[in-house]
Amino acid sequence: MDIRSQIAMVFHLDKCIGCHTCSIACKNIWTDRKGAEYMWWNNVETKPGTGYPTKWEDQKIYKGGWVKNGDKLQLRVAGKPTGLTKLYHNPDMPVMDDYYEPWTYDYDHLFEAPAGSDQPTARTISLVTGEPIDVKGGPNWDDDLSGTPDYGRNDINLKNVCAEDQEAMFQLERMTMHYLPRMCNHCLNPACVAACPSGAVYKRGEDGVVLISQEKCRAWRLCVTACPYKKSYYNWSSGKSEKCLLCYPRLETGQAPACMHSCVGRIRYLGVLLYDADKIKEFASCPEDELIDRQLDIYLNPFSEKVIRDAKKNGIADSTIEAAQKSPVYKFVKEWKIALPLHAEFRTMPSLFYVPPMLPVMGKMENGVYESTTTNLWGKIEESRLPLQYLANLFSAGNQDKIKEVLKKLMTVRYHRRQVTVNDIEGSLLDAAFESTGLTPDVADAIYRLTSLVKYDERFVIPAAHREEAIEMIESTDDRKGNTGFGGTKGTRRVF
Repeated sequence: MDIRSQIAMVFHLDKCIGCHTCSIACKNIWTDRKGAEYMWWNNVETKPGTGYPTKWEDQKIYKGGWVKNGDKLQLRVAGKPTGLTKLYHNPDMPVMDDYYEPWTYDYDHLFEAPAGSDQPTARTISLVTGEPIDVKGGPNWDDDLSGTPDYGRNDINLKNVCAEDQEAMFQLERMTMHYLPRMCNHCLNPACVAACPSGAVYKRGEDGVVLISQEKCRAWRLCVTACPYKKSYYNWSSGKSEKCLLCYPRLETGQAPACMHSCVGRIRYLGVLLYDADKIKEFASCPEDELIDRQLDIYLNPFSEKVIRDAKKNGIADSTIEAAQKSPVYKFVKEWKIALPLHAEFRTMPSLFYVPPMLPVMGKMENGVYESTTTNLWGKIEESRLPLQYLANLFSAGNQDKIKEVLKKLMTVRYHRRQVTVNDIEGSLLDAAFESTGLTPDVADAIYRLTSLVKYDERFVIPAAHREEAIEMIESTDDRKGNTGFGGTKGTRRVF
């Protein structure tokens, strides 16, 4: 057993208000540099929609993630030997138009335009070429279902939703949406690490954060192609690849990452999970319908004496084990089982989990009254405006039963809290809900507490840093924000 620690995250989608504060916080700190203008390490998408970059989930286009080849697991884009043949021509790599061409405005023209009868305007200017452009897209161009015929209807997650449901969900009276914040998943089985020919992409041993060494990177960009979530980017100015680094300079000083610290809806949780690295290959290679269960099985009980003993033998500090025991992520993912990974079928075993949204139910007019009640205990789930298959395609590799289990637990918590506060739920209905989901009133209260009344130090349980173990801590990387960034001491030598 090879026990390691992983900084993991949970996003509660019912609490996300789509304000993009997380995206702006990340942008202002990390990607407000030349060559990084188009990068959004953290972005918030509207679902249904095609996302950023456009159709990033369609691996027939981008060839990201892992696939099973018999009993073996291999990169969809091929491994390092075969990947070397694509160094100078890689047709599977996203291009600038798949993201968007960043722009600014010609503000000087507003002040310097000659006198005339018309109002001067500030034309859009490309931040890449410096030439005037016509803006055709942006990182959240389809925000709040805008452009639904072109974006919402082309969502890849609608692939096995029946035509009738697809047509119905875009009718005005049935339309619904939810937000999907995304960032690097810092996976247990990262495809970007496996694909990099120069070994520049690596996973930190002390906390599992995936980083790109700016000194080793040779801009082959196979990490961009291999990542199925498209969270590795190429800086066209520095000639290096870059990605989310989970604000590790902040983590090392006990602070939450900027996107999480600034989150208005307080949807984000961060904590430590202990896992058995020896099981990664076996579990990532399992049949698709077992991927969710196998990933949950890889995480270990931090209260087990055997796990604690073996973890200490493997060099995991007492402070990290204590953080794992207090981790909110462990509760959501392993204990309560109400948070699921995004697109487990990519087989990267992401360390970012989502609590699915409880979407509005369908209603109808009866005697001039809008009626949305149901006589069925789980009717509100089964009559959701968004097909369960769609949510299953997002969070459970197409398995509707997994989504139903989570939504039933969330609904049970709502029933219980309504009974506590309003006292208008029948006892027999509440007992049936508890029996069906396996929850208890105490567990329901604990879920409610961590969801609604949680404090800062309960949302973010960050283990103490051990400066004697981390190479990245040799110097104060937090003060070294530069064009090639992330604590590297050497600049980039251009050869053309």
